[in-house]
Amino acid sequence: MPGDVGSCVPPRPIEKALPRMHPLDHIVVVAYLLFTLALGIYFGRRQSRREFFAAGGSMGWMVVGLSVMATLFSSNSFVMYPSVSYGDSLRVGLALLAFTAMSPLVIWVFIPVYSRLACSTAYEYLEKRFHVSVRCLASGLFILLRIGWMASATFAASLVIASVAGIPQVAVILSLGVVAIVYTMMGGLRAVMWTDVIQFFIFAATILLALGLLVSRSGLSIGEITTTYFEGRSNLVLDFTPSMTLKFGTWAILVGSFLEGLSAFGADQVAVQRYISARSARTSQIGFGINVLGMWLVIPGLLAIGVGLFAYFEHHPSELLPLLQDVRSEAGDELAMDQVGSTFRAAELQDQALPQFVRLHFPPGMVGLFLAALMAAVMSSIDSGIHSVTTAIIIDFRDRLLPSWRPQDAARDVTLIRCLVVVIGVTSIVLACFVGPLGDVFAIAKKTTAAFGGPLLAVFILALFFRRASTPGAFIGALLGAAVTMLLLERRGDWFSMWFWPIGFTVTMIIGYAISLVWRTEAAEEQTPLTYWEVMRHNPEPVTMDGVSDEVS
Repeated sequence: MPGDVGSCVPPRPIEKALPRMHPLDHIVVVAYLLFTLALGIYFGRRQSRREFFAAGGSMGWMVVGLSVMATLFSSNSFVMYPSVSYGDSLRVGLALLAFTAMSPLVIWVFIPVYSRLACSTAYEYLEKRFHVSVRCLASGLFILLRIGWMASATFAASLVIASVAGIPQVAVILSLGVVAIVYTMMGGLRAVMWTDVIQFFIFAATILLALGLLVSRSGLSIGEITTTYFEGRSNLVLDFTPSMTLKFGTWAILVGSFLEGLSAFGADQVAVQRYISARSARTSQIGFGINVLGMWLVIPGLLAIGVGLFAYFEHHPSELLPLLQDVRSEAGDELAMDQVGSTFRAAELQDQALPQFVRLHFPPGMVGLFLAALMAAVMSSIDSGIHSVTTAIIIDFRDRLLPSWRPQDAARDVTLIRCLVVVIGVTSIVLACFVGPLGDVFAIAKKTTAAFGGPLLAVFILALFFRRASTPGAFIGALLGAAVTMLLLERRGDWFSMWFWPIGFTVTMIIGYAISLVWRTEAAEEQTPLTYWEVMRHNPEPVTMDGVSDEVS
């Protein structure tokens, strides 16, 4: 997802003696968890199907925008950006340019199409344009990918929370998972979105406080911090080296992030769910602008934290020594102070820089706020994931393929939907507990997302802009594009993960369009394809975007 650009080693738990959390920190964490539960209970008092899936189609632009920002800015992002900028690259920040560049397509193409066709899911449009088989393929791949993404994102961030709080990682995963499942099950999309808004402000406040504390503790001016960071190092902002293996190369970030962002914000049910909840298409469009503005505030803030951490530990290297005990034992020699920083980064421990600073220097209460921010990011990933997956299963599969399975009683239907939320949530949490042995879960999640996200985006582009695109072309193109990408993932694991986005997208586009030119169904020949231009020409703008109904079909 956006903000998760690249591949880094997942955080590792610290087994050294850690300072105990202050009672005030416990109070902050417990208060946050109880508040989120209370939101779910409050919004769950009068729950209907339409309310559960689309928040009654009544959400305003601020809630829509901040919810999109919070839910697609996952827990991996909160850990990754400071880590990468602390390491050797600010180039990851170029993703902001790519996200901004793809914004017009989301605002003026994807959102109007979903609005004018009153789609309940992103994949409903693919049935209207092609065939129900393409809709089910796209929705099925989304479901599998989102469950895996939830597990990997939860695992990676829970390691940091466990190391700072000094509690078992499994306990972190289970507790956060239970809270997220409960308020999502009770309050539906309205509870999820309002919780996302609160979560956004929590990690935004944490970023500002962390930056202020870094500057004050370091005793350095902004200019001195910047000088320390750039001194003796090159290509930190731009590196146009034509290499498939270069991490965070400029071309890979720009091209890969553009496609990743367009897929996440335009063709992913997590974002589309927020657009559907808005009062109108215009509300969604303004909300998306708020989302972009939020990214321009949060991502530079996290990168600045990494810069500040680098400068601070370069002047206080002794504080990193406890994290290098294993490295020093293997080397058998004592490290000179001027070698600590480079050794720390060479050992790929940069993910531990921010948690170490938090443990040593955050005052009572602020450690709790930092943990609450990480918890917010984790639960935002979980709640949005289980809600959107539930929506896809119910609307794209049960209601579409097995309408007789839908209860005639509306209250019983809501109960069954809530039960499905629990099943999906428990599945994701259980997977998160066991995903660690797979290795670098962050890289696995990124590459898998690219393998399927790129082809799925290509299907939407074929549908929207290519009149001759056909059902066989879209279906076979997506399958072969994903297969080719997965094969390259296995054979060329050393390639930087962001390159698999343009690979999967391009292969699907070429194969899909080539097949469409030679294989067209009779139905496709007889009707005008529902491209973007046809949608805009013949479908009026509805009063609301909500395509979800409480009526029993």
